[in-house]
Amino acid sequence: MEQPLQQPQIDLNNTEGIKNSEGGSLFQSGIILRKISKFVAGTESDAIMPIPVFFDPTNGKLLKDGIPLELREELKDELC
Repeated sequence: MEQPLQQPQIDLNNTEGIKNSEGGSLFQSGIILRKISKFVAGTESDAIMPIPVFFDPTNGKLLKDGIPLELREELKDELC
């Protein structure tokens, strides 16, 4: 029987808080959608890939550290 994957136990004292543009700690989660060609996906039609992200609820800017490196240049105007 397979063992379920366990999340690493990280002591929160060893972490650093991230602040939004108002100096608060609250962020919201959202999804960026990317279209994948049917030729790349190997399917009969194009596919959509969701990428979970966090954004500042005050200004709608995406949290840069949560964006895949490959997309940061493309989304640079939407990052905080």
